[in-house]
Amino acid sequence: MTAPDPTPDRPLTGLRIVEISSFVASPLCGLTLCQLGAEVIRIDPLGGAADTGRWPLTDTGESIYWTGLNRGKRSLALDLRSDAGQDIVRRLVTAPGAGGAILVTNTGGRSWMSHDALSALRPDVITLELLGRRDGRPAVDYTVNAALGFPQITGPNDYDGVVNHVLPAWDIAAGLHAALAITAAVHRRATTGAGSRIVLPLEDVALATAGTLGYLTEVQVNGTARPATGNDVYGTYGTDFVTADGARFMVVALTPRHFRDLTALTGTQETVAALATALGADFERESDRFEHRDLLTALFARWFRTHDADEVGRALAGTSVLHERYRTFEQVVRSGGLETNPLFAALSQPGIGEYLAAALPASFDGVHLRTGPAADLGTDGPDVLRDVLALDDTAIATLTDTGVLAGRNGS
Repeated sequence: MTAPDPTPDRPLTGLRIVEISSFVASPLCGLTLCQLGAEVIRIDPLGGAADTGRWPLTDTGESIYWTGLNRGKRSLALDLRSDAGQDIVRRLVTAPGAGGAILVTNTGGRSWMSHDALSALRPDVITLELLGRRDGRPAVDYTVNAALGFPQITGPNDYDGVVNHVLPAWDIAAGLHAALAITAAVHRRATTGAGSRIVLPLEDVALATAGTLGYLTEVQVNGTARPATGNDVYGTYGTDFVTADGARFMVVALTPRHFRDLTALTGTQETVAALATALGADFERESDRFEHRDLLTALFARWFRTHDADEVGRALAGTSVLHERYRTFEQVVRSGGLETNPLFAALSQPGIGEYLAAALPASFDGVHLRTGPAADLGTDGPDVLRDVLALDDTAIATLTDTGVLAGRNGS
């Protein structure tokens, strides 16, 4: 078994999740539940789903991406087109036991594993279906984002095109929303005995977030959309500065104290005070700092341009100003910070090697909850069928021989 040993201090110990998924949101949901202690059984089609070989890859062609999102899960591969394979899926989802009967999938639209089909076998089943669009049409993070408005206000102010985000923010938000929805449905079932049919469209996750943060509301209320601000933080004072040796720092002054410390650091108190008088502005207010940000930045930038990165870092560290030096992924890894962060621990991943893997970011009573490595595709199939469905060796061998079930080598 590849999942972590269940222990009483894992909040979701005793739950069993069946996951049929690919790409980011659905596997992230399963990983999160697994880190919290649930037994997660990922079912793939024979040969693997579409994300099995997704980049980045090792030199030998192993997917770093796939193993990262599927740590700790048990892996079973089936011929999902066959009646026998579909029957096994239904039986695994609806198997007896108070902690089971939970399905997470982004491969909906299949009547044989619909909520109605599964609830006919077990009325308290919980199903969560991740959609692209709310009408069932496919969509991915980057297409959802394109239709929402963020690319139009991302990137340099002097660039007329659109800029896609690199981080799949809506996939990540959807995966975490899905994990929360599952835990809520489990609580509801424990108190009422009722199952749940949960539908979570990626499109609606993005729209809800944009609405909650005011991007959509301000258009409805004020009649105007938020403008592009480049690297300036909207509605307050924050921007990036270049040092004498070409390093960059992000600096944010959210509060009056932050702003006073920034003016003191850069030796611009008198100039900033005179500017406030000339403009009739009050830089104690975020709105005024934002409105006149270009003038303020021009004043502060000179100090940054005349000091190197080490000097800037030391000086900022002695103030309340929120700041951080821009770093690459390589610099983050080589800084040594991962080794000293209790969030990370060494993980030996077959096919990948040993690396520092992150646990669940939230700690419980001072402990970060971790999983084991990702299983080789299909390797847990015989054990899963034996443990959950009580199939004997003869029945398992028949499924393997007839090509319904992948063997321990994934084929």
